[in-house]
Amino acid sequence: MDISIVIVNYNVKHFLEQCLHSVFKSVKAINSEVFVVDNNSVDGSCQMVREKFPQVKLIENKFNAGFSKANNQAIKQAIGRYILLLNPDTFVQEDTLKKCIDFCDAKTDIGGLGVKMIDGKGEFLPESKRALPTPLVAFYKIFGLSALFPKSKTFGKYHLGYLDKDKNHEVEVLAGAFMMLRKSVLDTIGLLDETFFMYGEDIDLSYRILKAGFKNYYFSDTAIIHYKGESTKKGSINYVMVFYKAMIIFAQKHFTKKRANLYSILIHFAIYFRAALGIIRRVVLATFEPIMDALFIYLGFYFFTPLWELYKSGQRGYYPPEFFTYVIPAYVLIWMFFIYFAGGYDKKIKLSDLIKGTFWGSVAIVLIYSFLPESLRFSRALILLGTIWVIISVFRSRLIGTALFSQNRKLLLTSAVKRIVTVGSVTESERVLTILKESKLNFEFIGRVNSSKATKSKGVLGHIEQLGEIIKINKVDEIIFCSQDLTAASIIEAMLLISNPSTEFKIAPPESISVIGSSSIHTTGDLYVIDMNSLTKGVNKRKKRLFDIMSAVVLFVLSPLMIILTDSPIGLLRNIFLVIYGRRTWVGLAWEHHHIDEHSDFKKGILTPDDGWKKESPTELVKERLNIMYVKNYSVLTDITIMFRAHRSLGRS
Repeated sequence: MDISIVIVNYNVKHFLEQCLHSVFKSVKAINSEVFVVDNNSVDGSCQMVREKFPQVKLIENKFNAGFSKANNQAIKQAIGRYILLLNPDTFVQEDTLKKCIDFCDAKTDIGGLGVKMIDGKGEFLPESKRALPTPLVAFYKIFGLSALFPKSKTFGKYHLGYLDKDKNHEVEVLAGAFMMLRKSVLDTIGLLDETFFMYGEDIDLSYRILKAGFKNYYFSDTAIIHYKGESTKKGSINYVMVFYKAMIIFAQKHFTKKRANLYSILIHFAIYFRAALGIIRRVVLATFEPIMDALFIYLGFYFFTPLWELYKSGQRGYYPPEFFTYVIPAYVLIWMFFIYFAGGYDKKIKLSDLIKGTFWGSVAIVLIYSFLPESLRFSRALILLGTIWVIISVFRSRLIGTALFSQNRKLLLTSAVKRIVTVGSVTESERVLTILKESKLNFEFIGRVNSSKATKSKGVLGHIEQLGEIIKINKVDEIIFCSQDLTAASIIEAMLLISNPSTEFKIAPPESISVIGSSSIHTTGDLYVIDMNSLTKGVNKRKKRLFDIMSAVVLFVLSPLMIILTDSPIGLLRNIFLVIYGRRTWVGLAWEHHHIDEHSDFKKGILTPDDGWKKESPTELVKERLNIMYVKNYSVLTDITIMFRAHRSLGRS
């Protein structure tokens, strides 16, 4: 057998599906076997593999075994002359594997091979070729010198930026995303070191290949797409800790004690430095807009209240000091509370959400105002003026936030409409449009592009070789390639040739309900799926949480009455506190019918959707469909209905 392909998967079902489609196209003329080792995913990955790719040798772990151990599980069973370690968030060309095998067969000194990798926007990924992270190389990388001088043979050694990315080179380190290894070499040097749970194992293996007298090559005659970061969040503090600790393990294993200690000190400094920067960044991102809102709103009251005093009474000091000390801050908090629940602090903010949150905040203030004693009712006019000022203030702070944090914040004056073009057949384009419509994406379909120049159709914008011109003339935001009708090579070639940074690319796998893409290595990839997850949207999660708390308070107040209306009064009191603390929700999915756990966004429910079923004893199929409908079409009214119908079970454990 020529090649054994090993893919370790962890909760990236849609990317894995696309990857497997591309792999099986690439091995059509090659004697091969494909392993998928799943590290206890909870997104239905294994079921998808069993149903759509029965030829895959699936290994289902009951826990997250880590990258090294999972790969070793498959390698021990593999019988190919070559072993390819492949990430699930990759997309290979039809001739990639044949080209790699032919290249390795021609060079008997090759121990490992890596290829040119591009991200989902067609940009070259520098980690396609790397040097060993010696203390000096690591120092240049950690302190940004390699980024400042990428072409320097001294400072740019980490990513070997001085080597032409379009030529083949001997390199020291291969990327674990695509790592083709000669099986006989693995038999000599051993398998992946399982001390490395995730990250660092590719560096360790590359170094052991070199120490055994073999060579590692960067192969530029083919390219793959790598949606870098789908299985892990690259910007997280946890990622920094795990990655740099893996570097320490590598140093302790391969460097002299003196060099390892120096390396360890450097890496620990880097960990705390990067972690501190990460914490500061997160705090700034999380608090900047609320602080700006509170500051702008309060300052507005501080300046226009004296003007209103002069207009109303002809003198300043009409309102007591308590008005500025207690009342205005209370107003500010109420407005900010409602702006938050309207989505005013999300990454993508609509102006309509800011107005909506401000309006309901003003309504709440007026209602509270009407119940206050006369001595505390200062001015309805100031509430009205404040409402206008709040809209101006929050709009201003969002403009500042968008300008300062453009990658993390975006203010949408109107609902953004994506101008989309599909590349493929009529049938596949229509299927993709159905997915986009069902995913609730706000888009404008500009037209279809033929997959080749030879294909002639009416009502199309042109053919794939004209994409650059089509994008420019039609101001296209996004290109969706139908992989059913296109080779991976033609997709990658088109992405590399189109030099338009404002255009995004996505790929629609055949017979799938997903469209996959990634803007850059700094994002974790965009994914359009038929909208089965409206409950997970930020605004709905906030609504549900607010409803849970309010209903828990109401049930606590009514607890003397609920003694007669529930089967377990003690259980009801326990559940009230569990809901308030966020450990449970009044209505949630039935765990036995859904892949969720205590770490999921879906908290365990006291009641489930089938509790609202009018008929007795719903079948398992009905229960599953009710779960799906609940998630897809969530509303607070649904929770109220289920709680009303199943009120006797509110004390359920």
